[in-house]
Amino acid sequence: MSTLTITLLIIGFILFVLLGHKLLHACEAANGADWGRRWLNRLDGLNRILCRRFHRLNHDALNLPASGGALVASNHVSGLDPLLLLAASPRPLRFLIAREQYDRWWLRWLLRAVGCIPVERTRNPRAALYAAREALERGEVVALFPHGRIHLDHHPPTPLKRGIVLLARMTGAPILPVRVEGVRAQGMTVAAVFIPSRARIQGFAPLRCEGQSVEDCLEKLWDILAAPQARAGHENPHRTRRSHHRQEPD
Repeated sequence: MSTLTITLLIIGFILFVLLGHKLLHACEAANGADWGRRWLNRLDGLNRILCRRFHRLNHDALNLPASGGALVASNHVSGLDPLLLLAASPRPLRFLIAREQYDRWWLRWLLRAVGCIPVERTRNPRAALYAAREALERGEVVALFPHGRIHLDHHPPTPLKRGIVLLARMTGAPILPVRVEGVRAQGMTVAAVFIPSRARIQGFAPLRCEGQSVEDCLEKLWDILAAPQARAGHENPHRTRRSHHRQEPD
């Protein structure tokens, strides 16, 4: 091995150490939620750097309570959405995630570490509901995409899943609706993380479902999460469904 090669290797190693040390400090400085483990807090900081600098994230202050259980409900436009929500949150978020996504071997260790709750869509979805309920009762924040899958603004209106309202009614936890906008790679999953965006998260006032039917609360949540041009009353599938029920003969 030549002297030049050895010198380049030494310089490369020194740069790696210096840059790695600086990166760790930058991640610690950017950390905005306490995950209870130092490496997870650093990862939280790294994600916030990625979202703010690469995806130009701009977000409202999320109206999460300082402590106690709460639900975050968001529209779902891409695989980048969970990272954006984590970067905007002052508290750790536990996401409900489809079992087929959770079981990817190269991601499962991380999803388990950050407390994701796998949902069995076809076999036993109630297990995820119970796990989310326990998390809320322990004072954690659970995040869901009530559409159940990626749903873009130009897609036909679809009803929201009932799980989030059932959880709110069972635990008394408030629902914090948020809307993700400005993602460039809408409709994509993994690719959306690597395509720069001008992302924005808009927060809304907490929604409480006590004293309301499940359908009434879903109707209000749908109106909040929908794009402004889709908020006309006739397009809300929950309002339409309630109208049909009222018109049915006894």
